[in-house]
Amino acid sequence: MKMKHLIRPLEIKAMNDDGSFEGYGSVFDVIDSYRDIVLPGAFAQTIEEHAQKGTMPALLWQHQSDAPIGVWTAMDEDEHGLKMSGQLVLETQRGAEAHALLKAGAVRGLSIGFSIYPGGEKYNEQHSVWELSAINLWETSIVTFPANQEAQVTDVRAALDAATYPTVRDFERMLRDAGFSRRDAEFISGNGFKALTRDADQAIEETIKQNIALFRSE
Repeated sequence: MKMKHLIRPLEIKAMNDDGSFEGYGSVFDVIDSYRDIVLPGAFAQTIEEHAQKGTMPALLWQHQSDAPIGVWTAMDEDEHGLKMSGQLVLETQRGAEAHALLKAGAVRGLSIGFSIYPGGEKYNEQHSVWELSAINLWETSIVTFPANQEAQVTDVRAALDAATYPTVRDFERMLRDAGFSRRDAEFISGNGFKALTRDADQAIEETIKQNIALFRSE
């Protein structure tokens, strides 16, 4: 199953000098910039599965699998969202840096890495939103807000290496993270690069070309 990301502002409820903290990894019934909305109960299955295995999602820095910065010690759903408790490992360089940046307010984003359980995603045509009802949570990262473009580029490269291609919706997400408006992202994904550039000015065309080159680069 393909990994997806959902980025939102941090809601840290407590940050302690020993590196322990509490906050919300996700909140319910809030439409994000990608028109996704997480429904209450969306994490129930993944919480149960982690409990049965005695595991927790990874706590990473900027979605880097080789950069763990601590551990999650507890997670549960309440009426607001997915409430999580974590412990930064201050003996590591990245853990100490993350702690300092969080306390200073320099880092303001939290991103969950997840896949969707079968049947756990539905498009609501009336409100033009994707309703996420069953999320398989793999990791939760501290990220620079509002977006982590490098994580999206990594997704593209991994898909191409596996001889698979992004879905239309995934491609729209990539374009949004690259700086395009929702309208332009939908137009490009629906009509193609050439359709947009026929009428686009030079600046827009150059931006598109730069982002395509970024996705293709090593």
